[in-house]
Amino acid sequence: MCKLKIQNQAYFCNPLLVAPLTYFYNQITQKSLAANINQLKIQFTIGLFAMRRESVLEEEATATCPWSGNDLTVERVAVANLPTQFGEFQIAGYRSLISDEEFVVLFKGEMLREVPTLVRIHSQCLTGDVFASTKCDCGQQLQQTLRLIQEEGRGAVVYQQQEGRGIGIINKIRAYSLQDAGADTVEANEQLGLAVDLREYRQCAEVLFELGLCHVRVISNNPLKLQALEEAGLKIVERVSIEVEPTEKAVGYLRTKKEKLGHLLS
Repeated sequence: MCKLKIQNQAYFCNPLLVAPLTYFYNQITQKSLAANINQLKIQFTIGLFAMRRESVLEEEATATCPWSGNDLTVERVAVANLPTQFGEFQIAGYRSLISDEEFVVLFKGEMLREVPTLVRIHSQCLTGDVFASTKCDCGQQLQQTLRLIQEEGRGAVVYQQQEGRGIGIINKIRAYSLQDAGADTVEANEQLGLAVDLREYRQCAEVLFELGLCHVRVISNNPLKLQALEEAGLKIVERVSIEVEPTEKAVGYLRTKKEKLGHLLS
């Protein structure tokens, strides 16, 4: 039902089929009645258009990540609870279907595609994550990420096993030796005839897809990583900066990441 206002009086009417208003016909002119009925039809049409537009916007929002389970090239192998010093998490193991690569993800809370969720793709750094090296900020970044997710109550960290930006631990130690002689992290790779960055993020995004995510808030300072995740189909709604207080020995490394690798650092 709707209200039709005629000569400052409100009357009920049907927005689809306006019944003959014979009772009021002698009180108003036929021209006035036609004008009001026309206005009512216009208002009804505008309302219907708005409802259809809202439906279209909802469909667009849910279609932001055009993927399906059949398209994924990773599979979940196992999942378990993992208590940590930062809080209770779950840990899941994934296996690539097209290579021998494996992935680990720590996640917390319900994973919902429509909820912008904190995520990080963390590249394996044995020296920083495990041995607490002060040459880089990797271990501190991982710990800070887990703190942020614990505080948020929801989030995921994909642990990408591509040591040393993809060159492997042995080559990374060889590069460290060149850095001891004065080369920076980029120059050391180049002197060894290795690529500066071999990492590929497509399957990391697929792990997040498999978890059920679509809209994400990415914890990263690396614009190439952000670009790769977006190209993979994730909807990035926010970049969350992650900077830790650098050690004296990490200052040069971070400067190189900013000046030569384009990392978004202050």
